[in-house]
Amino acid sequence: MEPDPQQKADTVSWSRKALNDLRYAEIDLAAVPPATEDAVFHCQQAVEKAMKAFLVWQDRPFTRTHDLGKLGTQLVEIDPTLEPLVERIVDLTKFAWMFRYPGDPVEPTGAEAASILSRARQAVEEILERLPGLL
Repeated sequence: MEPDPQQKADTVSWSRKALNDLRYAEIDLAAVPPATEDAVFHCQQAVEKAMKAFLVWQDRPFTRTHDLGKLGTQLVEIDPTLEPLVERIVDLTKFAWMFRYPGDPVEPTGAEAASILSRARQAVEEILERLPGLL
């Protein structure tokens, strides 16, 4: 059965946004000096948007949230094999807000941000692989 054209378009849009956020994180890390706070924000956003792409493709509504645990619960309900992925990335949720506002959090090092980017990239790829033929 052919997917609904709007559902397909929305899934592609979320997926492209996820890939763009990974690209922005890479640009931030290549800057001199690296913009690590912004890079980890984009890592969280990339994973969030990939998860939302998966939910749109599955025709599952979701609330406005940056909580990867909450979104992950929905993914696991659909596909229990995603549980290890959700467990690996749920801690990235904090980067949606941690460095967006004034305060005293310690900025991640370049190595820490690069590691977070690697984790985010792996998660996004693993999720988007479950949406064959869309990109």
